[in-house]
Amino acid sequence: MTELATPPRPRREFRNINAFTDLTTYRLPPAGLVSILHRVSGVLMFLLLPFIIWMFDTSLSSDYSFARFKGAFNVGIGFVPGWFFKLVALALIWAYLHHFIAGLRHLWMDVSHAAVTKEFGHSSAVVTLVLSIALTLVLGAKLFGLY
Repeated sequence: MTELATPPRPRREFRNINAFTDLTTYRLPPAGLVSILHRVSGVLMFLLLPFIIWMFDTSLSSDYSFARFKGAFNVGIGFVPGWFFKLVALALIWAYLHHFIAGLRHLWMDVSHAAVTKEFGHSSAVVTLVLSIALTLVLGAKLFGLY
């Protein structure tokens, strides 16, 4: 009774990614993209912390400073146009929303670690991306005066 042995499957090849040649063809899964964007949004919020403090201080100090704050977003200050301030605020809105939603995703995965599967990681990453972009678009439309 001789059985034919099946040949072993070839091992997957793991290689380093060259940033100049391979990065354009490398497909990152949604969970990896959310993970990278979670870090990027945290760094963006940290770097824009002086802008956040300026907005908070200027909007609450007095009636005159609040009018100057509104003028910065409408007309601008010095050589910086108002749309640039709105664009920076929109970047902050996205960074906060994405960081918050991705943080909730990570907390949920930490709490229910037994139920985490590859499919859940993929679907929750897609939900995180869609929610953060959709909420940013809604709040950005309000920021730019579309409604």
